[in-house]
Amino acid sequence: MSKIIIENRSNKSMIEAINRVQCVIEKGRISQTSKGKQYSFVTSWQDGIAVYADINKKSDKFIIINQESRQGNE
Repeated sequence: MSKIIIENRSNKSMIEAINRVQCVIEKGRISQTSKGKQYSFVTSWQDGIAVYADINKKSDKFIIINQESRQGNE
C-alpha cells in the first residue's frame, strides 16, 4: 500500500497535521482488525489533538481532530 489520505479537521496547520500523522506511522501497524494490521485506531496528545486511523484496500486514512470540539457535539 502506498497511498495515505490526511483529513485535517483540527485547528492545526497542515504541517502540524502531517507531523502528527508521522508520529502515528512511526509507531507502526499495532492495531489488529478483520482487515489486517493497521495504524493505531486513535492516538491523542495532551494539547487536545487526536488522530484517527483507518485502512482500506488501497490506502490508509488519517483524520486529525480537536477532541474538545468533538466532545462538545456529543
